[in-house]
Amino acid sequence: MSLHLLFFKMEVLYEDNHIIIVNKSPKEIVQGDKTGDKPLSDMVKDYLKEKYNKPGNVFCGVVHRLDRPTSGVVVFAKTSKALTRLNEMFKKGEVDKTYWAIVKDVPPQNEGVLVHYLIKNEKNNKSTAYDTEKPHTQKAVLHYKLIGRSQKYYLLEVKIETGRHHQIRCQLAKIGLPIKGDLKYGAQRSNPDGSISLHARNISFVHPVSKQIINITAPVPDDPLWKAFEI
Repeated sequence: MSLHLLFFKMEVLYEDNHIIIVNKSPKEIVQGDKTGDKPLSDMVKDYLKEKYNKPGNVFCGVVHRLDRPTSGVVVFAKTSKALTRLNEMFKKGEVDKTYWAIVKDVPPQNEGVLVHYLIKNEKNNKSTAYDTEKPHTQKAVLHYKLIGRSQKYYLLEVKIETGRHHQIRCQLAKIGLPIKGDLKYGAQRSNPDGSISLHARNISFVHPVSKQIINITAPVPDDPLWKAFEI
């Protein structure tokens, strides 16, 4: 596959000797799963192999993940040093992530903090949110702010303090704001392309090697729904 075609399939937002950051489309999986579909991590390896004409295996470390129907910023490590340090930074909450979510109903307030207790059901790969702590639940904290509105929908900016399974999807649904297209959490209908209207918009962190501030914003999907907000 030519480098031109790889560029066409994968939008590289940032790259240096240690990390590469791409804009994931809603159809892609970050890491291989039971579907057998080619993951984004392998696409990055193909891109690096082609770009730098590397004959052998190419290192590409998965630092974090996004749900398959979600789009936006994903960071990969090009060296084991970067992978180890980034893993530690994510674990310690030293990486600032901002998400955008489109919902159908108006939020109860223009901005607020949601605190719930989540438990994951492994059988249906779904989390349930409770208002009070229960056995085996994990505390989930989310901040949201209304930043746009169209004729039918509302755009929320979301930041999470905790990284729980399906946290944004689950917590917003809990207060009656399922993300557009997210049938699993209560949306009335799916999006035509199978996506949900959740986008990892921005990521900011101290570079694991150079110690410079990295601040990357991912363009929203090329879709009339997103364009309606004129963002």
